[in-house]
Amino acid sequence: MKIRKLAKAFLLVCAAICCMQTASAQQSKNQLPELLLRIDDIGMNHATNMAIEQLAKTGMPFSASVMFACPWYQETVAILKKYPNADVGVHLTLTAEWKYYRWGPVTGRSAVPSLVDSLGYFFPTGDALRQNNYTLDEIEKELTAQIERALASGIRISYIDPHMGIALSTPELKALTEKLARKYKLGISTLNKDTYFGEAYYDMWGIPVESKKQDFLGIVNHLSPKTPNLVIIHVAQSSPEMDVLVDMNSKLMNTDDGKPKASLHRQTELDMLLSPEFRKLVGRKFTLITYRDVIKARGLDKMKASAEKF
Repeated sequence: MKIRKLAKAFLLVCAAICCMQTASAQQSKNQLPELLLRIDDIGMNHATNMAIEQLAKTGMPFSASVMFACPWYQETVAILKKYPNADVGVHLTLTAEWKYYRWGPVTGRSAVPSLVDSLGYFFPTGDALRQNNYTLDEIEKELTAQIERALASGIRISYIDPHMGIALSTPELKALTEKLARKYKLGISTLNKDTYFGEAYYDMWGIPVESKKQDFLGIVNHLSPKTPNLVIIHVAQSSPEMDVLVDMNSKLMNTDDGKPKASLHRQTELDMLLSPEFRKLVGRKFTLITYRDVIKARGLDKMKASAEKF
């Protein structure tokens, strides 16, 4: 009888130790920093779509900001519907920055004449758009059309964010974007450090190709444990389609003599996400999350931008 009691006590102790180890492991996992990858400009062309599918096939969670004003968005939707690990946002688009490859408003040029050039395309820069004296009513009409096109596509939309920062670049545009987020019950991600969910903010776009991967690995190895860590990334498969695109908005994407480098930048960023060095850190150094996760955990009612200077 005494032996049975001892055996029972031993089993209880073992069970308690097992529970403690499981709880400790779970706690350790929960204490990992959170990394939020936002992949911008998806749907811009076929090369970006092929890159996002390559990334989605890994099962890696990420948020994809889709340009629903661009011709290739339908292919994007067909791809992303197959991958539940991909969260989707509307990349609010008011500019078209590539030489010889332009797009215009969803609403049509006659509906929003202050937003387009003489050919009916969006302007290549924010400055050119402002110099055309855009009206807020027309911007609201166009951004509403982009969001409603996204919702009508049948894919789940979690958030909105500004292409090239335009839709959050002035107090009036910021107020409009926040109004649309409330109307459609969407989160907001931003293109600057004035974040809506307290994210620590990093952007790989302008980092030189030569140091891009090293800098990225440095960032993800030293993430903040107290807040979501947002990294903005642009991906595309290098191809004849991408190789000829000249960026009219920034010289950083071109060589000194004007030759395009955007294709190389975007292939490099895709490669760094697919690299063994990054993949082995997932689940060990950080937990990958999406804006869908952030909104579920924090709630849209907690979404608030910090004070911003214009």
